[in-house]
Amino acid sequence: MKKQIAVILCGCGSMDGSEIHEATMTLLAIDRHNSEYTVFAPDDDQFEVINHITHEKMPEKRNMLIEAARIARGNILPLSQFDAENFDALVFPGGFGAAKNLFTYAYEGTKAKVRADIAQAIRSMHALHKPIGALCIAPVLIAKVLGDVVITVGTDEQTIKHVEQFGAAHVNTQQTEVISDKKNMVFTTPCYMLPATIADIADSADNLITAILDNIK
Repeated sequence: MKKQIAVILCGCGSMDGSEIHEATMTLLAIDRHNSEYTVFAPDDDQFEVINHITHEKMPEKRNMLIEAARIARGNILPLSQFDAENFDALVFPGGFGAAKNLFTYAYEGTKAKVRADIAQAIRSMHALHKPIGALCIAPVLIAKVLGDVVITVGTDEQTIKHVEQFGAAHVNTQQTEVISDKKNMVFTTPCYMLPATIADIADSADNLITAILDNIK
């Protein structure tokens, strides 16, 4: 039977939602590895909306579920329907929006608070000893929720200090590398935390999904 992987998004766009390259390449990697994905997103407003040309804030509201449906081509469910029992693994693409919408790291740093539904999704998978994957900035989210895990965000010194304050251990990596914390079943890769091409993102996502599938029991 095909492995079932849940992917949690939080909008559509690197500055205020999920990073589109990371999200799309993750879905592609899952499909190419003969597995199936189900996409989820919180049914709630984004923290803010950013013009991705000017980088300026826009005076409007957008819903994370509706925006993420652009990436999922409408095949998406509200996060409230996620049940860890139904999936073999859980993956979080990154994007600066993940650090605004899924938890408040972008503007509160080490004092960040995590959405209750996101924390529950992570903890429920961890309790079942099922793999959790995270790309780009999303490993910080995993460190914030679980604490004593091993992750990577590449080589960014400030972010490394923060995840260590959360109780996590950090391993410096180069582009496309994956850190596998098999004890905690946490798998992370830096993606756009380092200079990257879209080909690098494709390779990173593929390497991450490969590592996850290799460790599904």
